[in-house]
This record gives sequence, structure tokens and C-alpha cells, in this order.
Amino acid sequence: MEEFTEKVKQFFSEFGEGKPMVLSTTDNETVSSRMMSVIQMNGKFYFQTDITMRKCQQINANSHVALCIDNIQVEGICKNLGHPSENAEFSELFEKCYKGSYDTYSSLENERVYEVIPTYIERWIYKDKVPYIETYDLENEFYSFKEYIPL
Repeated sequence: MEEFTEKVKQFFSEFGEGKPMVLSTTDNETVSSRMMSVIQMNGKFYFQTDITMRKCQQINANSHVALCIDNIQVEGICKNLGHPSENAEFSELFEKCYKGSYDTYSSLENERVYEVIPTYIERWIYKDKVPYIETYDLENEFYSFKEYIPL
């Protein structure tokens, strides 16, 4: 358990405060993906968007989402936290990471903050050209780091 907690802390520390990521959503029939300005605070991911967008309709239908960047895949549960003005900690970090987007969109009436609570994270790592798969099963508090050996 202690190893798991330390590995998770290390992952989020390495990830940093913010990165553009691909967000994938589904309404159980159609999957769609788009680039988002994402921040990370306390082991959770956050973004803001207009509630009239397709992604919000899909999140309302199915709160399971995925985020992806480079060699990192994140699965999680997404929920609406309200307007950016109601989320001071989010707004402060979002402005720091994405000032242009913050200035342009955060005060709009339909803008909302969404939180993604990760349930599973997978990362591919290469050491001396050997591929490894690192997994964090956050629901079951399980960590693994295994060499990828194709069949």
C-alpha cells in the first residue's frame, strides 16, 4: 500500500500542473475526442468548457471518460463542478497554465469546470529500447511495472 501511494505521488509530481490532453467521451453509441487544456491538482484532472458542447451532452449520458497525452492513458469518472467563478483553486491554476483561455472563456455564462477522478492510468516506458507498461489501478490501489513481451 505504501509503495502504491508513493508511486502515485511520483506520477502526479512528474505529470505537473497542466498539459494539453485529448479528452474522449461517449454517449454509449458514439465516441468523440478533442484536445483540451487540462490541469492537474491533488491527483485529479480538470478542464473547463461550454455546457452546450457535444462533450458535455456525452458526459451527462456517460460519466466515464478518457484522457491521453504522449504515452499516458487515463480513464476516469467526470463530473460538472459548476462555473469557474465558483472554483477558485481551479481558476487560479487554470489562469497560470492557460492565461489566454482563462481570459477568453472563464467569465462566459455557459462555461463550466469538469473534474476527472482517475480510476486507471497506464504509461508506456522505454528503458534501453525495451518497452515496459506501468499501470496504476487507483480503484484497487494496485501498481505494476512489467516488461511488454509480445506473444
